[in-house]
Amino acid sequence: MKKAILSVSNKTGIVAFAQSLIELDYELYSTGGTMRELTNAGVPVKSISELTQFEEIMDGRVKTLHPSVHGGILADRDKPEHLAQLKAQHIDLIDMVIVNLYPFKETVAKPDVTEIDAIENIDIGGPTMLRAAAKNFKHVITVVHPADYNEVIRRLKQGVLDESYRKSLMVKVFEHTNQYDAAIVDFFKGNKESLRYGENPQQAAYFIRTSDAKHTLAGAKQLHGKQLSYNNIKDADAALSLVKQFEEPAAVAVKHMNPCGVGIGETIEIAYKHAFEADSQSIFGGIVALNRTVDQSLAETLHSIFLEVVIAPKFTDEALEVLSQKKNIRLLEIDMTIDNSEQEFVSVSGGYLVQDKDNVKLSREDMTVVTEVEPTDEQWEAMLLGWKVVASVKSNAVILSNEKQTVGIGAGQMNRVGSAQIAIDRAIEITDNVAMISDGFFPMDDTVELAAKSGIKAIIQPGGSIKDQDSIDMANKHGIAMVTTGVRHFKH
Repeated sequence: MKKAILSVSNKTGIVAFAQSLIELDYELYSTGGTMRELTNAGVPVKSISELTQFEEIMDGRVKTLHPSVHGGILADRDKPEHLAQLKAQHIDLIDMVIVNLYPFKETVAKPDVTEIDAIENIDIGGPTMLRAAAKNFKHVITVVHPADYNEVIRRLKQGVLDESYRKSLMVKVFEHTNQYDAAIVDFFKGNKESLRYGENPQQAAYFIRTSDAKHTLAGAKQLHGKQLSYNNIKDADAALSLVKQFEEPAAVAVKHMNPCGVGIGETIEIAYKHAFEADSQSIFGGIVALNRTVDQSLAETLHSIFLEVVIAPKFTDEALEVLSQKKNIRLLEIDMTIDNSEQEFVSVSGGYLVQDKDNVKLSREDMTVVTEVEPTDEQWEAMLLGWKVVASVKSNAVILSNEKQTVGIGAGQMNRVGSAQIAIDRAIEITDNVAMISDGFFPMDDTVELAAKSGIKAIIQPGGSIKDQDSIDMANKHGIAMVTTGVRHFKH
């Protein structure tokens, strides 16, 4: 009679699964809460102690750590000597292990969690059985996710639970234990910081630091202010990523993950003045990142409006004295080094996406003028500034820029002409020196036509559309200089 061990924290579907195993002539062994669940449902099940002939001890800390369990799981059935050793020790083979682990992540996510709570939710027997069974996947079925129960039963009934499928279950085991171990490491290294809430008050949230490098937000030195919120952290990271793209003094203001004003200048004070003038309304309550030291004079200017966070490579003592008069403003010192080995992680349902950061740099020589009219030097400077900024604006993104600041920003629209219209409507000026910058190519010539009607004289865009020539022809018709980069800057 085949034997299965069932010990699960997530009891979803376990009764129906166990009943199906009984129908397939399995003998079931279980522990603790799982055994109570099955017994209460009338499923025939035996205690793990009947298998080991050893009572669990230390409040259940030791119950499955026994040769009768692990010998039965780990035996290589292709080796007669393994089977002979089991027989000599009166140990039976274990054919299936159904285990998922103590809810460590859920426990430590609670705001009032203690270290004792965390320690008690470190599973020992569960991971050990899972790893043993997964190692011996050629002979032992290992199930870690309730979502796999139905498929396992279906395959057992049809006799098609082959090695390839067993291997896929083995991979899921090690993914499960890897994530579990990582959560334990994060908690006890102190890399996990509980936040008051997430994007909205009804969402629990915490910040897990995977690096303490000084050029990262996680490694920033907070000099003043209350704890960063979930939204502060996201906005601050967006501001930091953009301000690092500039070698000259630059200031970036961010609101809701989009830059609302970007300025450059001969000094950091002038750069901030340009960023502020770019959108003096939206900067209120925003995040400001600067790539030069904040001194007393600039601090007094920053102090005059409400800001959530100010980021800089350094604050002078005098600047700190000024800015610290507001108790809640967060002041972060961060190294402005760009690390091209950094990657971005975005969670999705059931997993996450990983990509390199969009740190590509293009010079004027890398770009192509595709129209009869050449850009002026001032228009080139406007385009180069805007091209750095548009990479940080949510797609579809179209912005307007002059040679010293953003002039209008259109972000996150479902069509490109809509983003262009918003940028034009929000523009603080439209002169011959203002360029239109698009993060993606123009699928139609309508955006160029709108630019022409609005007085735009220069456009920079990636190119690459099958209708590029239509846009070029429209630009030539209206005497607009157009430059293509061959690189796009989508940001979803």
